[in-house]
Amino acid sequence: MTAPLVAIVGRPNVGKSTLFNRIAGERLAIVQDRPGVTRDRLYTRSEWRLHAFNLVDTGGLELAADDPLVNHIRAQVEFAIDEADVICFVVDGTAGGTVPDAEIADLLRRSGKPVVVAVNKVDNQARQDLVHDFYSLGFDALVNVSAEHGLGIGDLLDAFLERMAASEAGEDEGEDETVRIAVIGRPNVGKSSLVNTLLGEERVLVSEQAGTTRDAIDTPLTYGDQSFILIDTAGVRKRGKIYERTEKYSVLRALRAIERCDVAVVLIDAVEGLVEQDKHVAGFALEAGKALLIAVNKWDAVEKDTKTAQEFERKMRLELPFLAWAPIIFISALTGRKVTRVLETAAEAAENHALRIATSTVNTVVQEAVTMVPPPTDKGRRLKIMYCTQIGVKPPTFAVFVNDPELMHFSYRRYLENHLRDSFGFQGTPIRLSIRARR
Repeated sequence: MTAPLVAIVGRPNVGKSTLFNRIAGERLAIVQDRPGVTRDRLYTRSEWRLHAFNLVDTGGLELAADDPLVNHIRAQVEFAIDEADVICFVVDGTAGGTVPDAEIADLLRRSGKPVVVAVNKVDNQARQDLVHDFYSLGFDALVNVSAEHGLGIGDLLDAFLERMAASEAGEDEGEDETVRIAVIGRPNVGKSSLVNTLLGEERVLVSEQAGTTRDAIDTPLTYGDQSFILIDTAGVRKRGKIYERTEKYSVLRALRAIERCDVAVVLIDAVEGLVEQDKHVAGFALEAGKALLIAVNKWDAVEKDTKTAQEFERKMRLELPFLAWAPIIFISALTGRKVTRVLETAAEAAENHALRIATSTVNTVVQEAVTMVPPPTDKGRRLKIMYCTQIGVKPPTFAVFVNDPELMHFSYRRYLENHLRDSFGFQGTPIRLSIRARR
């Protein structure tokens, strides 16, 4: 399921960035006591009561002003509102309700999104009644907070969770066996061309100019007996290389598409070869725990002999050791060469991504691994593996109960993971091991 997005909005200088930093737990946003410091959206991932969510900080919203910079900030904020699952509307408790606050409240009501009002700068008992001044905004969820001193943050996060739960409940309805595929990669590697070729028609805009695709587009497709949803995304660039405002939107769209998918298809340009940014793109999908395959596009444009593909794959495996389990397919979106293998391989990866193994079978395999290669000792103490059980899917996640988790060396952890892969396959999906002390 997609991690919910909480957007922090409000007029300038009410403490949005301070609140963002407080929830994030680190100083990510620039904080100065003057309006207009935060001009672009800033993102982070956070967690509260074991629920992960994304948090976005936005610039001060001024609806009445007419200035190029203000208009740019407004566009950024409106985009964040459109993407958000929950909106945190920050107001200055010491200033009372203002006309700009009321104008922003009208905008938020029209968005139809759940809104939690954070009445900020309530840093002592005498100011607790300030919240009453803001009921006139028309929202029922109001929380007194002091972002600077960390007061009321837990209550605010609880209010977020209540509204996230309602949103997630709606998403759970109607789940089916459809495999969601996100086509991701650097700009101009042929993502839209691949989607069009798979669909057999020009459903997605294609251009030689990098960055043509601005939005993530969901398109249904049936291949054989399997239903798919293809999510074409804008290319992901390094943060330092994002020059156009619209490309700032595209990065968020791509990251959100990754979270919504079951399988990420990382598209590589065969002519340019593997570059550092390709690794970052794949890392986004890996971090999100998604099934993954690598499609090397424009293979028709490469001069080759009988060993070209093997050599190309060998170099990629050396560069991407953390994706040794990911299938590599050589395709041409232009000619249609082997593009249907993308769907076939994605369907197999999605099945492995959701694979569940019986506890008795898992334990048999793990004990076999321990017998073959006993755990090493550390300062005279030996790691003892008691039992193992699968605790989750998408990706497959296993809890390994041991006498002391600190004795689990990363190399032995990797050995167990490889043995599980050798036994059950898990081609195209990451697997996770949670090392726990037996109580």
